[in-house]
Amino acid sequence: MDKLIDGFFKLLEFLVVVCMVAMVIMVFGNVVLRYGFNSGITVSDEMSRYCFIWLTYIGAMVAMRDGAHLGVDTLIKKLPLGGKKFCFALSQLLMLFCNVLFLMGTYEMHELQVTNISPVVGISMIWIYGIGYVVSVVMGIINLNKLWRLFTGRVSEEELVQVMESEDQVMEDTAHEKKVAA
Repeated sequence: MDKLIDGFFKLLEFLVVVCMVAMVIMVFGNVVLRYGFNSGITVSDEMSRYCFIWLTYIGAMVAMRDGAHLGVDTLIKKLPLGGKKFCFALSQLLMLFCNVLFLMGTYEMHELQVTNISPVVGISMIWIYGIGYVVSVVMGIINLNKLWRLFTGRVSEEELVQVMESEDQVMEDTAHEKKVAA
């Protein structure tokens, strides 16, 4: 099961790269065409904007799994273990609530977005904003998994402090690479 989940997130990371490369090619190509040849590709402006939307949401899913979102840990580090657990549970529950709201909002807007057609590309806007379904479900599952691990006692005290300094990340990556190589 872990390999399947890792594969899914590797696919998401690949999609982030694809979106970024597509944006660079479309925008740079359009700039060259406009200034060099006094023409342009109309579709590239709209498609690069859509790639940016998907890149943002897909990147948010990957960052959530990796624990790479911004945060402030000044108070959490000073709390006793019980306080850290309480704050961890509260933050996961609040994020889960936000994901439920996001899912409900995407569902409420679904019918409007299906009938709303993009002006240049001519596709249904649900292909753009439907990413809300994927993001809210994936992030909600991550929240539920973290809560389950907390309530079953499988969360270490280090994991309760959810903010990771960049130096900590480098150390963790190095340790993981050494463990994999061994």
